[in-house]
Amino acid sequence: MFKTILALTFILCPLHTMEAKEKQLLDKDDQRIVFIGDSNTHAGQYISLVEAQLLRNGVSVELVNLGLPSEGVTGLSEPDHPFPRPNVHDRLEAILEKTKPDLVVSFYGINDGIYYPYSDERFEKFQKGIKDLTALIRGSGAKHLMLAAPMFDALPMKKNGKLLADGAEKYAWFAIYENYDDVMKKYANWQLEAELDIDGFIHTHCVMENYFLKQRKDNPDFVMSGDGVHINLEGHALLARFITNKLGYKYVDVPAEVFNAINSQRKIMHAAWLSHVGHKRPGVAAGLPMKQARVKSEEFNSAIDAAIKAWLD
Repeated sequence: MFKTILALTFILCPLHTMEAKEKQLLDKDDQRIVFIGDSNTHAGQYISLVEAQLLRNGVSVELVNLGLPSEGVTGLSEPDHPFPRPNVHDRLEAILEKTKPDLVVSFYGINDGIYYPYSDERFEKFQKGIKDLTALIRGSGAKHLMLAAPMFDALPMKKNGKLLADGAEKYAWFAIYENYDDVMKKYANWQLEAELDIDGFIHTHCVMENYFLKQRKDNPDFVMSGDGVHINLEGHALLARFITNKLGYKYVDVPAEVFNAINSQRKIMHAAWLSHVGHKRPGVAAGLPMKQARVKSEEFNSAIDAAIKAWLD
C-alpha cells in the first residue's frame, strides 16, 4: 500500500527537524497508546495502519482512538463555525483518567489558527494550549509523542475558487485564508523549537511538504485532500510510516485485507471510547457501552488474525 512514500520525505527537511527529542517510546510492558487530535485523527486510518505494523511484529498493545472532529487546543472558533469548536482541554483530564495511557500521541494545529491570517493573539493561545497539553500528559505519567501542526495544501481550494486573500472580512474552514499554510508552518516550527516536555516529535508539516514537492515534480496536480485539510488514505499512510518508525519498527506496505479488518474493528471501539470519556461536540453518533463494544469488536479478531497470518506467510 502506497509504495511511493518510502524515503521521499527526507529530501528537503533534515532528519533532525522531523524526528527531534528522541527517547524510547514503546516499552515491552506498555499496554495502551492513546491518540488525540482533530478530524484526521477521528478518521483514524493512520492509527489502523500503525496497529497493523505492531501486530505484524507480535506487539500486543491496545491503541485507543479519541480523535474528535473540529477540535483544537485553544478554544477558538471562526465566526461562521456552526458551533463552538471543542477544546481538548475540556476532556483531557477525563481522557487521561479513564484510559490510563502509557503513551499519548497528539496531533493538533490545523484548526487552531481558525483559518485566518496570522495573529499574535491566536499564536499565543496555541502556545499556551500546547504547553498545558504537555504538562497534563506528563503529570499523568504517560509518555508523549507530538505530531506538529500539518501542512495546509492550498491547491484544492484554489482550484475551486474558495481561498480568500488577506483583508477579507472573515474566514472559515470553507473559505480559508490563501496563505494559511504560512500560519501552520510558524506553528509547527515553534513546536519543534520550544522547550516542550515531550518524549518524541514528528515535524508533520515538514514531512508533508517534502512529500508534496516530490510528487508535484511529476504531477503538478497531485493532492492528498479534497480541501487541503482532511487527508486521504495516502496521507494517513505517510503519517503511519513516521509514527511506526518512532515506535521502533520498520513500516512495510499493508495489505488491504489487513487494513480493512483492523479499521472495521477500530471504528466500533473509537465510537465507544468517545462516548465513555465524554465530549461537547454535537453531531457525533453515540457509541456502544464499553462492555458491548468490546464484545462486538471481538467478532473481528478471527478475520484480523487470518489476515495477519496470510501477510506473514
